[in-house]
Amino acid sequence: MTSGRVLVTTAWLRPGDAVDRHLREAGLDVVHSSFKDRAETGERLADLVGPFDAIVAGTDPFTAELFDAAPNLRVIGRTGVGYDNIDVAAATARGIAVCPTPGVNRQSVAEHTIGLLLAAARTIPQNVATVRAGGWDQVSGRELGGAVLGVVGLGAIGKLVATMAQAIGMSVIAYDPYFDHAFAEAHGIREATLDELLAEADFTSLHLFLTPETHHLVDAAAIAKMKDGAYLVNAARGGLIDEDALADAVASGKLAGAALDTVETEPLPADSRLRGLDNLLITAHIGAATVESRARSGMMAAQSVVDGLQGRIPPQTVNPECADARTAV
Repeated sequence: MTSGRVLVTTAWLRPGDAVDRHLREAGLDVVHSSFKDRAETGERLADLVGPFDAIVAGTDPFTAELFDAAPNLRVIGRTGVGYDNIDVAAATARGIAVCPTPGVNRQSVAEHTIGLLLAAARTIPQNVATVRAGGWDQVSGRELGGAVLGVVGLGAIGKLVATMAQAIGMSVIAYDPYFDHAFAEAHGIREATLDELLAEADFTSLHLFLTPETHHLVDAAAIAKMKDGAYLVNAARGGLIDEDALADAVASGKLAGAALDTVETEPLPADSRLRGLDNLLITAHIGAATVESRARSGMMAAQSVVDGLQGRIPPQTVNPECADARTAV
């Protein structure tokens, strides 16, 4: 048993669920406040964090200023693989462990990526909408079998997308600055530079973390290198793409289509240029939104909180050196 107060900000976690019970059974006092909850009450996250020792965190931004308002905070269990919404350096300096949930959404995101590829290639959502409205259009799409898929980022999710695409009959080329040659050789995946991949791929799928180096990796210059009539899929991070450049490319027909599960500003602003383009599909960052993935993610984040408050550094902590800062204090 341990003690402490935990704030849960992940929107899909609710009082009384398995994660809530796990935390309470460990002896913790739990309070829920997602961005949806705060939108109804007008409260700010910075005004709530003061008394809490740990946070099970969703996609809210966790900045140095917010950490200053939370002097008791020792651990953040992030219910997701990415943690670009957390100022890790500021957390480390304050002795706060940042613990994402790697691996839990691999299957879910890979399946959603394949779904986006199929939806874009066959304009499935548009056709469903047409039939629902009383029409009966039979527009020709593209087959995935025989096409070249370019996987940008051959990590855990990129690898699974690659093998799923091969099962459909696609040829796969991949770019990754830390390329796994053994995996690629075993699965018949050809290594390419980013420029080579963009020039050769019929479909390009992004599977990178968002860093200063990858921000707007796909900009106007990168899109100009892509095949005319190619497709772009992004189920990683919205900031990987320059959205104005993408809107131009889709509107002009340079790209035959695009499918995004994530955008740079979420929810998508009402005045975004990405809205209203018939051959650009957007889902509301649901790649990891399966019952199975969320169950794994929530429980891993909760256990990170329990471990952290019991004085252990969870194995998936991205800043284990935070322990040194905590000791210094």
